[in-house]
Amino acid sequence: MEWMSILILVLSFVTLLLLGVPVAWSLGISSFLTLLVTIPVLPASTTIAQRMATGLDSFSLLAIPFFILAGEIMNRGGIAGRLIDFAKALTGKLPGGLLYVNVIAAMLFGAIAGSAAAAASAIGGILGERMDKEGYPKELGAAVNITSSTTGLIIPPSNILIVYSLASGGISIAALFLAGYLPGLLVGLILMLTASIFIKKNKLPPGLAVTWKELFTKLWRALPSLFLLFVVIGGIVGGVFTATEASAIAVVYTLVLSFAYRELKWREIPGILLRSSETTAVVLLLIGTSMSMSWAMSSENVPQMISDFMVGLSDNKWVILIVINLILLAVGIFMDITPAVLIFTPIFLPVVTKIGIDPIHFGIMMVFNLCIGLCTPPVGSLLFVGVTIAKTSLTKVLRPMVPFFVAMIIALALLMVFPEISLFLPRLFDLV
Repeated sequence: MEWMSILILVLSFVTLLLLGVPVAWSLGISSFLTLLVTIPVLPASTTIAQRMATGLDSFSLLAIPFFILAGEIMNRGGIAGRLIDFAKALTGKLPGGLLYVNVIAAMLFGAIAGSAAAAASAIGGILGERMDKEGYPKELGAAVNITSSTTGLIIPPSNILIVYSLASGGISIAALFLAGYLPGLLVGLILMLTASIFIKKNKLPPGLAVTWKELFTKLWRALPSLFLLFVVIGGIVGGVFTATEASAIAVVYTLVLSFAYRELKWREIPGILLRSSETTAVVLLLIGTSMSMSWAMSSENVPQMISDFMVGLSDNKWVILIVINLILLAVGIFMDITPAVLIFTPIFLPVVTKIGIDPIHFGIMMVFNLCIGLCTPPVGSLLFVGVTIAKTSLTKVLRPMVPFFVAMIIALALLMVFPEISLFLPRLFDLV
């Protein structure tokens, strides 16, 4: 009976996805069909509804709509433009400097908004025109924009790390946020090194030199935006407020700052609230249906069976970690990051804890692994955002993206082999 339930779960889910049914509905329907193997229709539908409601009944999840709203306000409130100006000043006269600007701005934007899609849209929209004027290959600019935007999901505040905390049973959000800084910087550095190869190959023009006075002027203009980083993360780590409270403070701060910059008008607020609500609804529906599938799998002992199988696969923890990462890379190609984290965290977390891997380190590694999938067809949301913003085609962008894929996999390997990259800061603040 167990194997019949598992077979129905997998086949129904895959079939629904192939038919083009939205991921959230595929998760809920396949979970419902799985329960029908063991219980009647009415209890099965009641159980699915209860599990969806229970999965969303979490104070920590309130941070997600607030951070989404803060990101929308930032996108419209002139904050992204000031961060880009500061990043431009940092690159100085470096050849191909706008590619470096893109990576640095994505990291700064991610460190404040925590949204990869918002970073790709805002930064790509501002820099795209400038790159075209200065003769940068359009597809190269799009490739850098798409891949560098993933740093927004690793560098805190990050909605997906909050989701991982929920799926893992309550790992400290503060510890996860701190654990994301060094990996995010590592990914940004490796992407910049990769971009430098293209810069030499294409003989891209140097940036404009800036004086120390201009540098400090740009820093001064960006400082209020950057201060939000210290308010949010400093408050969480210092125990002044929770991640949820920090997200509400981020909304108020970005709103006040956007009005102070005179970039945001009152008439634009309803549109911002509507877009934030739409994004939040999609994310929370995915979370609810993913939690119902996680419960259905747990009731059929799927995580325990997979855990026993993988631990018995090899005595070498590196073999197990490589297998898990390969599975996650494959999953990321076909599934969005939120349901993937919610479904596979309960499956793989028991396995990695058995072989001595810290759950915080695994969370960062898992999230970054699935970030690679956001840049790949057929469902990579960042890929389609970046291509649309750059006004080019998918086929043209894929070729220059290959070296950046390789760079991201190298960064993933470094994160896997050197756990201290993730754990140094949480241990420094006694959160591990």
